[in-house]
Amino acid sequence: MTSTPAGARTEAAARAPGAVTAEAAAVVAGLRAAFATGRTRPLDWRLGQLAALRALLTEQREDLLAALHSDLGKGPAEAYRTEIGFTLNELDHTVAHLEEWLRPKPAAVPEAFRPAEASVVREPLGVVLVIAPWNYPLQLALAPLVGALAAGNTVLVKPSELAPATSAAIARLLPRYLDPQAVAVVEGAVAETTALLEQRFDHIFYTGNGAVGRIVMTAAARHLTPVTLELGGKSPVVVDESADLAVTARRIARGKFLNAGQTCVAPDYVLAVGGTAPGLERELAAAVQEAYGEDPAADPEYARIVNTRHFDRLAALLADGRTVTGGGHDRAGRYIAPTVLADVPPDAPVMREEIFGPVLPLVPVADLDEAIAFVNDRDKPLALYAFTESEQTKRRLAAETSSGALVFGLPVSHLAVPALPFGGVGESGMGNYHGEYSLATFSHAKAVLDKPLR
Repeated sequence: MTSTPAGARTEAAARAPGAVTAEAAAVVAGLRAAFATGRTRPLDWRLGQLAALRALLTEQREDLLAALHSDLGKGPAEAYRTEIGFTLNELDHTVAHLEEWLRPKPAAVPEAFRPAEASVVREPLGVVLVIAPWNYPLQLALAPLVGALAAGNTVLVKPSELAPATSAAIARLLPRYLDPQAVAVVEGAVAETTALLEQRFDHIFYTGNGAVGRIVMTAAARHLTPVTLELGGKSPVVVDESADLAVTARRIARGKFLNAGQTCVAPDYVLAVGGTAPGLERELAAAVQEAYGEDPAADPEYARIVNTRHFDRLAALLADGRTVTGGGHDRAGRYIAPTVLADVPPDAPVMREEIFGPVLPLVPVADLDEAIAFVNDRDKPLALYAFTESEQTKRRLAAETSSGALVFGLPVSHLAVPALPFGGVGESGMGNYHGEYSLATFSHAKAVLDKPLR
């Protein structure tokens, strides 16, 4: 376990489980002691930490980009836009509005209690645990950290061991820039995460898959700790006959194959309504070539699969339909070309499991009724996307489906709007964050009532 403020690196395999647990307990106890001093409550401290985090992201930009390339093969433009730039946007929005968000909100008092004053005050929770995933290992560690610090908490960040270069960079840089008594980093894998989950936190924020989400929630229940679970699922795209198929295909391709499809809100499959499937096949093939050229493997901005285990899982899905475009893959380089599949059986593995890679099934449906039924027969998705010029279609999708987000015309874009909540529903997660919603997640809305004694 690597942790700060202790800052010492040791191999977990060389130590007994009890030692790992003891170290986790010590780190959490240190954060709790720091919170008890009140150091994190003043607005100046919160803004100072956010300014320091901004300095880290700008001053250490090249080191962070190198780490992201090492872990996922991310090109510098995509890595900056989706990891560093995204986090800076979240941070700047929070700094601009934090003082306003923290003002007590007046509340009306019933006539029977007057004269009296009532308000709602945001108070920090205490010690927060942020468990980050590997697919956006910087953004999904630091964007929740922005909210937790803005709310006045001490924070323990657990980066993903599957992105070791980025994990090491986070562990090295956060204690250099942030208050080391209030922010800690623990590196490691299952043993370290398990040891952390044995501790009592005041909030746990987890991004990842549903299987681990259940483990996190079970552990949190022992301490009655609230959780935010940012999970995933199969996010559908509905395309009806009113859509411009060329524009639609370009936007789907950009959203789907970003980070080689390893995005929790990437379009997972396309429901082609009516007679749109043949045209979509042609336009998606053209859109992939326009975005990545004849040989996507040569595009420095096209990412790689995180490891061979995930590569093997994805490569097996390539046989689940007719290849419209792509299909090429190289295990040694962890490369899978942007791939579109047609003639996919509804019960094929590619339609049963979250893909989380650059494979896009195309499923024809007769009409909007069938599309809505198809979506509703499955777990509620993290996002539902639609391409249509029909206002009636938009109204029906809004009224007759349930998803973490509903987005028309531009997949994945809602993440970059900090005034919108980001989160799932049902199997795709619980709770949300970004902007003021992060402040709500990481703080307690305390009711204050003042009735004079006279």
